[in-house]
Amino acid sequence: MKQFAHKAKIRHHEKEDGRDLFLFGTEEHTLKPTNDMPPLTTKPQPHKRWNPFTSEWVVYSPSRQDRTFNPPKEYCPLCAVPEDGYKGEVPFANFEVAVFENRFAGLHLDAKKNLPDDFEYSPALGRCEVVVYSSDHTGNLGKMPNSRRETLVEAWIHRYNDLLSRDQIKFVMPFENRGEAVGVTLPHPHGQIYSFEHVPTYVQNMAKTFRTANLIGDILNNPELVVDESEHFAQIVPPFARFPFESWIVPKKRMAGLWEIQPSQIPDYAELLGRVIRRYDAIFDDTMPYVMLQYSSPKGDEKSFYYNAQFLPFKRDANKLKFLAGCEQGTGVFLADILPEDVAKRLREV
Repeated sequence: MKQFAHKAKIRHHEKEDGRDLFLFGTEEHTLKPTNDMPPLTTKPQPHKRWNPFTSEWVVYSPSRQDRTFNPPKEYCPLCAVPEDGYKGEVPFANFEVAVFENRFAGLHLDAKKNLPDDFEYSPALGRCEVVVYSSDHTGNLGKMPNSRRETLVEAWIHRYNDLLSRDQIKFVMPFENRGEAVGVTLPHPHGQIYSFEHVPTYVQNMAKTFRTANLIGDILNNPELVVDESEHFAQIVPPFARFPFESWIVPKKRMAGLWEIQPSQIPDYAELLGRVIRRYDAIFDDTMPYVMLQYSSPKGDEKSFYYNAQFLPFKRDANKLKFLAGCEQGTGVFLADILPEDVAKRLREV
């Protein structure tokens, strides 16, 4: 994997319970720690069971039932923690971007096999991290200055390099859930990073297709499906979009993962990322709930995989949410109400 010359200043801090905390910023972070979260009495021991009907693993992590659920702002665990302030996950009075191991992990590198061998199961090995975009409790990636999005990109790259250097990890995916409509329980601007011991079925299928076809190159050559572009990246609508107003950010020149981006290209990527989000918020003059999924190559497919960041919005009109109906959940066959070409046109007009 390509090593990256970081522009961001990086500080590592070990939390009271031994979890890693990384601080990324444009300036050196030298503040003293304040009030950290108390250690849990037990470590998560997630496991996964094989579903033979879908050829997929299902992960079970009962400790996640106890995770924080919509606390008042003054008790938000992602906010900066002033001296003598309420305990938080980032125990400093200020920070720019922070990444820490999830307290309620669905995947864990120390997970043990602790069930009888009467069905196919395995410890859910992996790692779950939380990425906090700002010490401010409000805001979003579209409204933040470009320098903050650049720092976030560098944080993603740092975590890719660290996590994929571990033998157990086969695939790493940063993502963001935004809005109550998609089940967000902490409104503070943040995303997550999941690292898997196995390559999920959807990613396997994507990698298999990239080995034989240059679909993204074909889409980039179709002006009807290109929404916006910068010097090195473009926002496209795939002709097989599953969600209304779905779009992807892709590089104009193939890269296996975001770790292959040139440092000089980061401002370009960050600016387009901001425009994509602002466009979504402008189309219905309201904050768009969405899921953002960062797909970089799993181990072994670096020569053919084509990096893409997918945005799956959860609105199909100004006051209409997109719900997965019975047919979609029961068969995996999505029912789309808007043609991708029309979506691209509407997004271009925003």
